[in-house]
Amino acid sequence: MSSPTLPDCVREWEDLQQHYHEIQESHRLYRQKLEELTKFQTQCSNSIYRQKKKLKDLTEELRKCKTSEKNGDCQIKEIHANIKERERTFFEMESFLPKKNGLYLSLVLGNVNVTLLSKQAKFAYKDEYEKFKLYLTMILIVLSFICRFLLNSRVADAVFNFLLVWYYCTLTIRESILINNGSRIKGWWVLNHYVSTFLSGVMLTWPDGLMYQMFRNQYLSFSMYQSFVQFLQYYYQSGCLYRLRALGERHNMDLTVEGFQSWMWRGLTFLLPFLFYGQFWQLYNAITLFQLARHPKCKEWQVIMCGLPFLIHFLGNFFTTLRVVHQKLKKQNEDQKTK
Repeated sequence: MSSPTLPDCVREWEDLQQHYHEIQESHRLYRQKLEELTKFQTQCSNSIYRQKKKLKDLTEELRKCKTSEKNGDCQIKEIHANIKERERTFFEMESFLPKKNGLYLSLVLGNVNVTLLSKQAKFAYKDEYEKFKLYLTMILIVLSFICRFLLNSRVADAVFNFLLVWYYCTLTIRESILINNGSRIKGWWVLNHYVSTFLSGVMLTWPDGLMYQMFRNQYLSFSMYQSFVQFLQYYYQSGCLYRLRALGERHNMDLTVEGFQSWMWRGLTFLLPFLFYGQFWQLYNAITLFQLARHPKCKEWQVIMCGLPFLIHFLGNFFTTLRVVHQKLKKQNEDQKTK
């Protein structure tokens, strides 16, 4: 192979120079468009804010408005319905606009903008979140099984509990980002992971001793069962969501959750017995820990501080599930009456 000559090197340099100028021009246009995009984002956000404020004022005025005419009542109801529809539209718009982080995200990430501006990016992040939950659930099943049946070691238990703390902390951050991007998970299913983070952190600090050993096997068996149920939930709920999205009945950013929601009613409700069994196991864990706290040799503060989160888990999961089932049955009865 012959060595390159000087004229060859000069021609290559000239080609690189030309390409360099094209890159500079492309980057200049990119920055110009980015500045225009930022201005449009600010204009849209301000316009939506002003419109929502005026709608809120109008709603208050309509509540105070009194009319004796039947036609007037119909008009008020129609305006209320239109206002609610417009609020849903604004929610969709805001999911594509930068917004201030909530308190939790501000504490963790600061004022970093976490809004994903394209549908593809949102879906990719949501799917990655779902896969993260699935893979970690499988790892937790294996680790809890090893700790329960193969290794009776406080070090192994600490590794398991540390993984739980990291997992739930990560879930709370990822869920907050998803909510900022239009996911409608809310209420107890969000608070649930904060309580789980606290519980796992307390279990991590619980020193080895008589009280710990008396509760250890029960806790690991429960963790293994809980991860197994979450594994079932993922596959069942993801199938439900796929069908409902295809029919246009669910939002594309809706997530699988560790509980029962109304949209899961379609098809089999086989998950309910598993969920209720796990919830009463949480109550049993709380009762066991409260009894251990009364043990004459109990000196660890972790005993009562683990019992409280288990009780909160049971109350939140059980009554939220009952409320969803009641609402769904009530809606079904109303639909049957109208037919």
